[in-house]
Amino acid sequence: MNHHTTFLGHERPLITCMIQADNTHRAIELAERGLAAGCDAFGFQWEVMPPELRREETIKSIFAAMQGKPIYVTNYRSKKNAGIDDETLLNGLITLRKWGATLIDITGDLFSPHPIQLTEDKEAVARQKEAAAMIHDLGGEVLISSHVMKFTPAEEVLRIATAQQERGADIAKIVTAANTEEEELENLRITSLLKKELKIPFLFLSGGTHTKLHRTMGPMLGCCTWLTVAEHDAYSTKQQPLCHHIRAISDHFSW
Repeated sequence: MNHHTTFLGHERPLITCMIQADNTHRAIELAERGLAAGCDAFGFQWEVMPPELRREETIKSIFAAMQGKPIYVTNYRSKKNAGIDDETLLNGLITLRKWGATLIDITGDLFSPHPIQLTEDKEAVARQKEAAAMIHDLGGEVLISSHVMKFTPAEEVLRIATAQQERGADIAKIVTAANTEEEELENLRITSLLKKELKIPFLFLSGGTHTKLHRTMGPMLGCCTWLTVAEHDAYSTKQQPLCHHIRAISDHFSW
């Protein structure tokens, strides 16, 4: 795969501009603004897009607006996907890969929903491995995600990331939380631990009230990418920093 269209092997963490939009015009507008802000890659969250717009020509027009940047895609159970079964969600992700997406997000509880999005059900784990292999066969890259959404000790974060690695992830993604300064500082320490212990790239994020340091400094400590937004609106994730702010930080950081 061309280095320009991969999330792997970069010397510096990528600045990924996340797009959550419920119509084609807005998605393209955000892509254009992300490019103007200096992003290196895009994230497209398909679960926000209404089913009637999930057509090949529509999605390819959005991807075309990203001008050849690597594209990370999600198809979570939330938003417009409420009530859709996991097999259908996976098929959607496979379709997105065929339409040009680079990095495919498989949740760690695919086929067996779990409170921290990391199932231990043997059949579900086997099917996740098969899904990862299928995406690899299609030339794609695999991210396995677990949205824990609560403060989580270092040993548990490492266990989750290691399990994702063993299931075929090219990138491990864990989202916990921090609601005090102490928890946020501990998450920074855990980021450094993941860098030391994992064999694959990772993305470790946190929600909660104390997120700014972690989401800004995480890539300086080992995360493979920032998740940013071109601007904040009704659909964007409020904890994600603005792309042009992170571009300035990255450009002026002594790597």
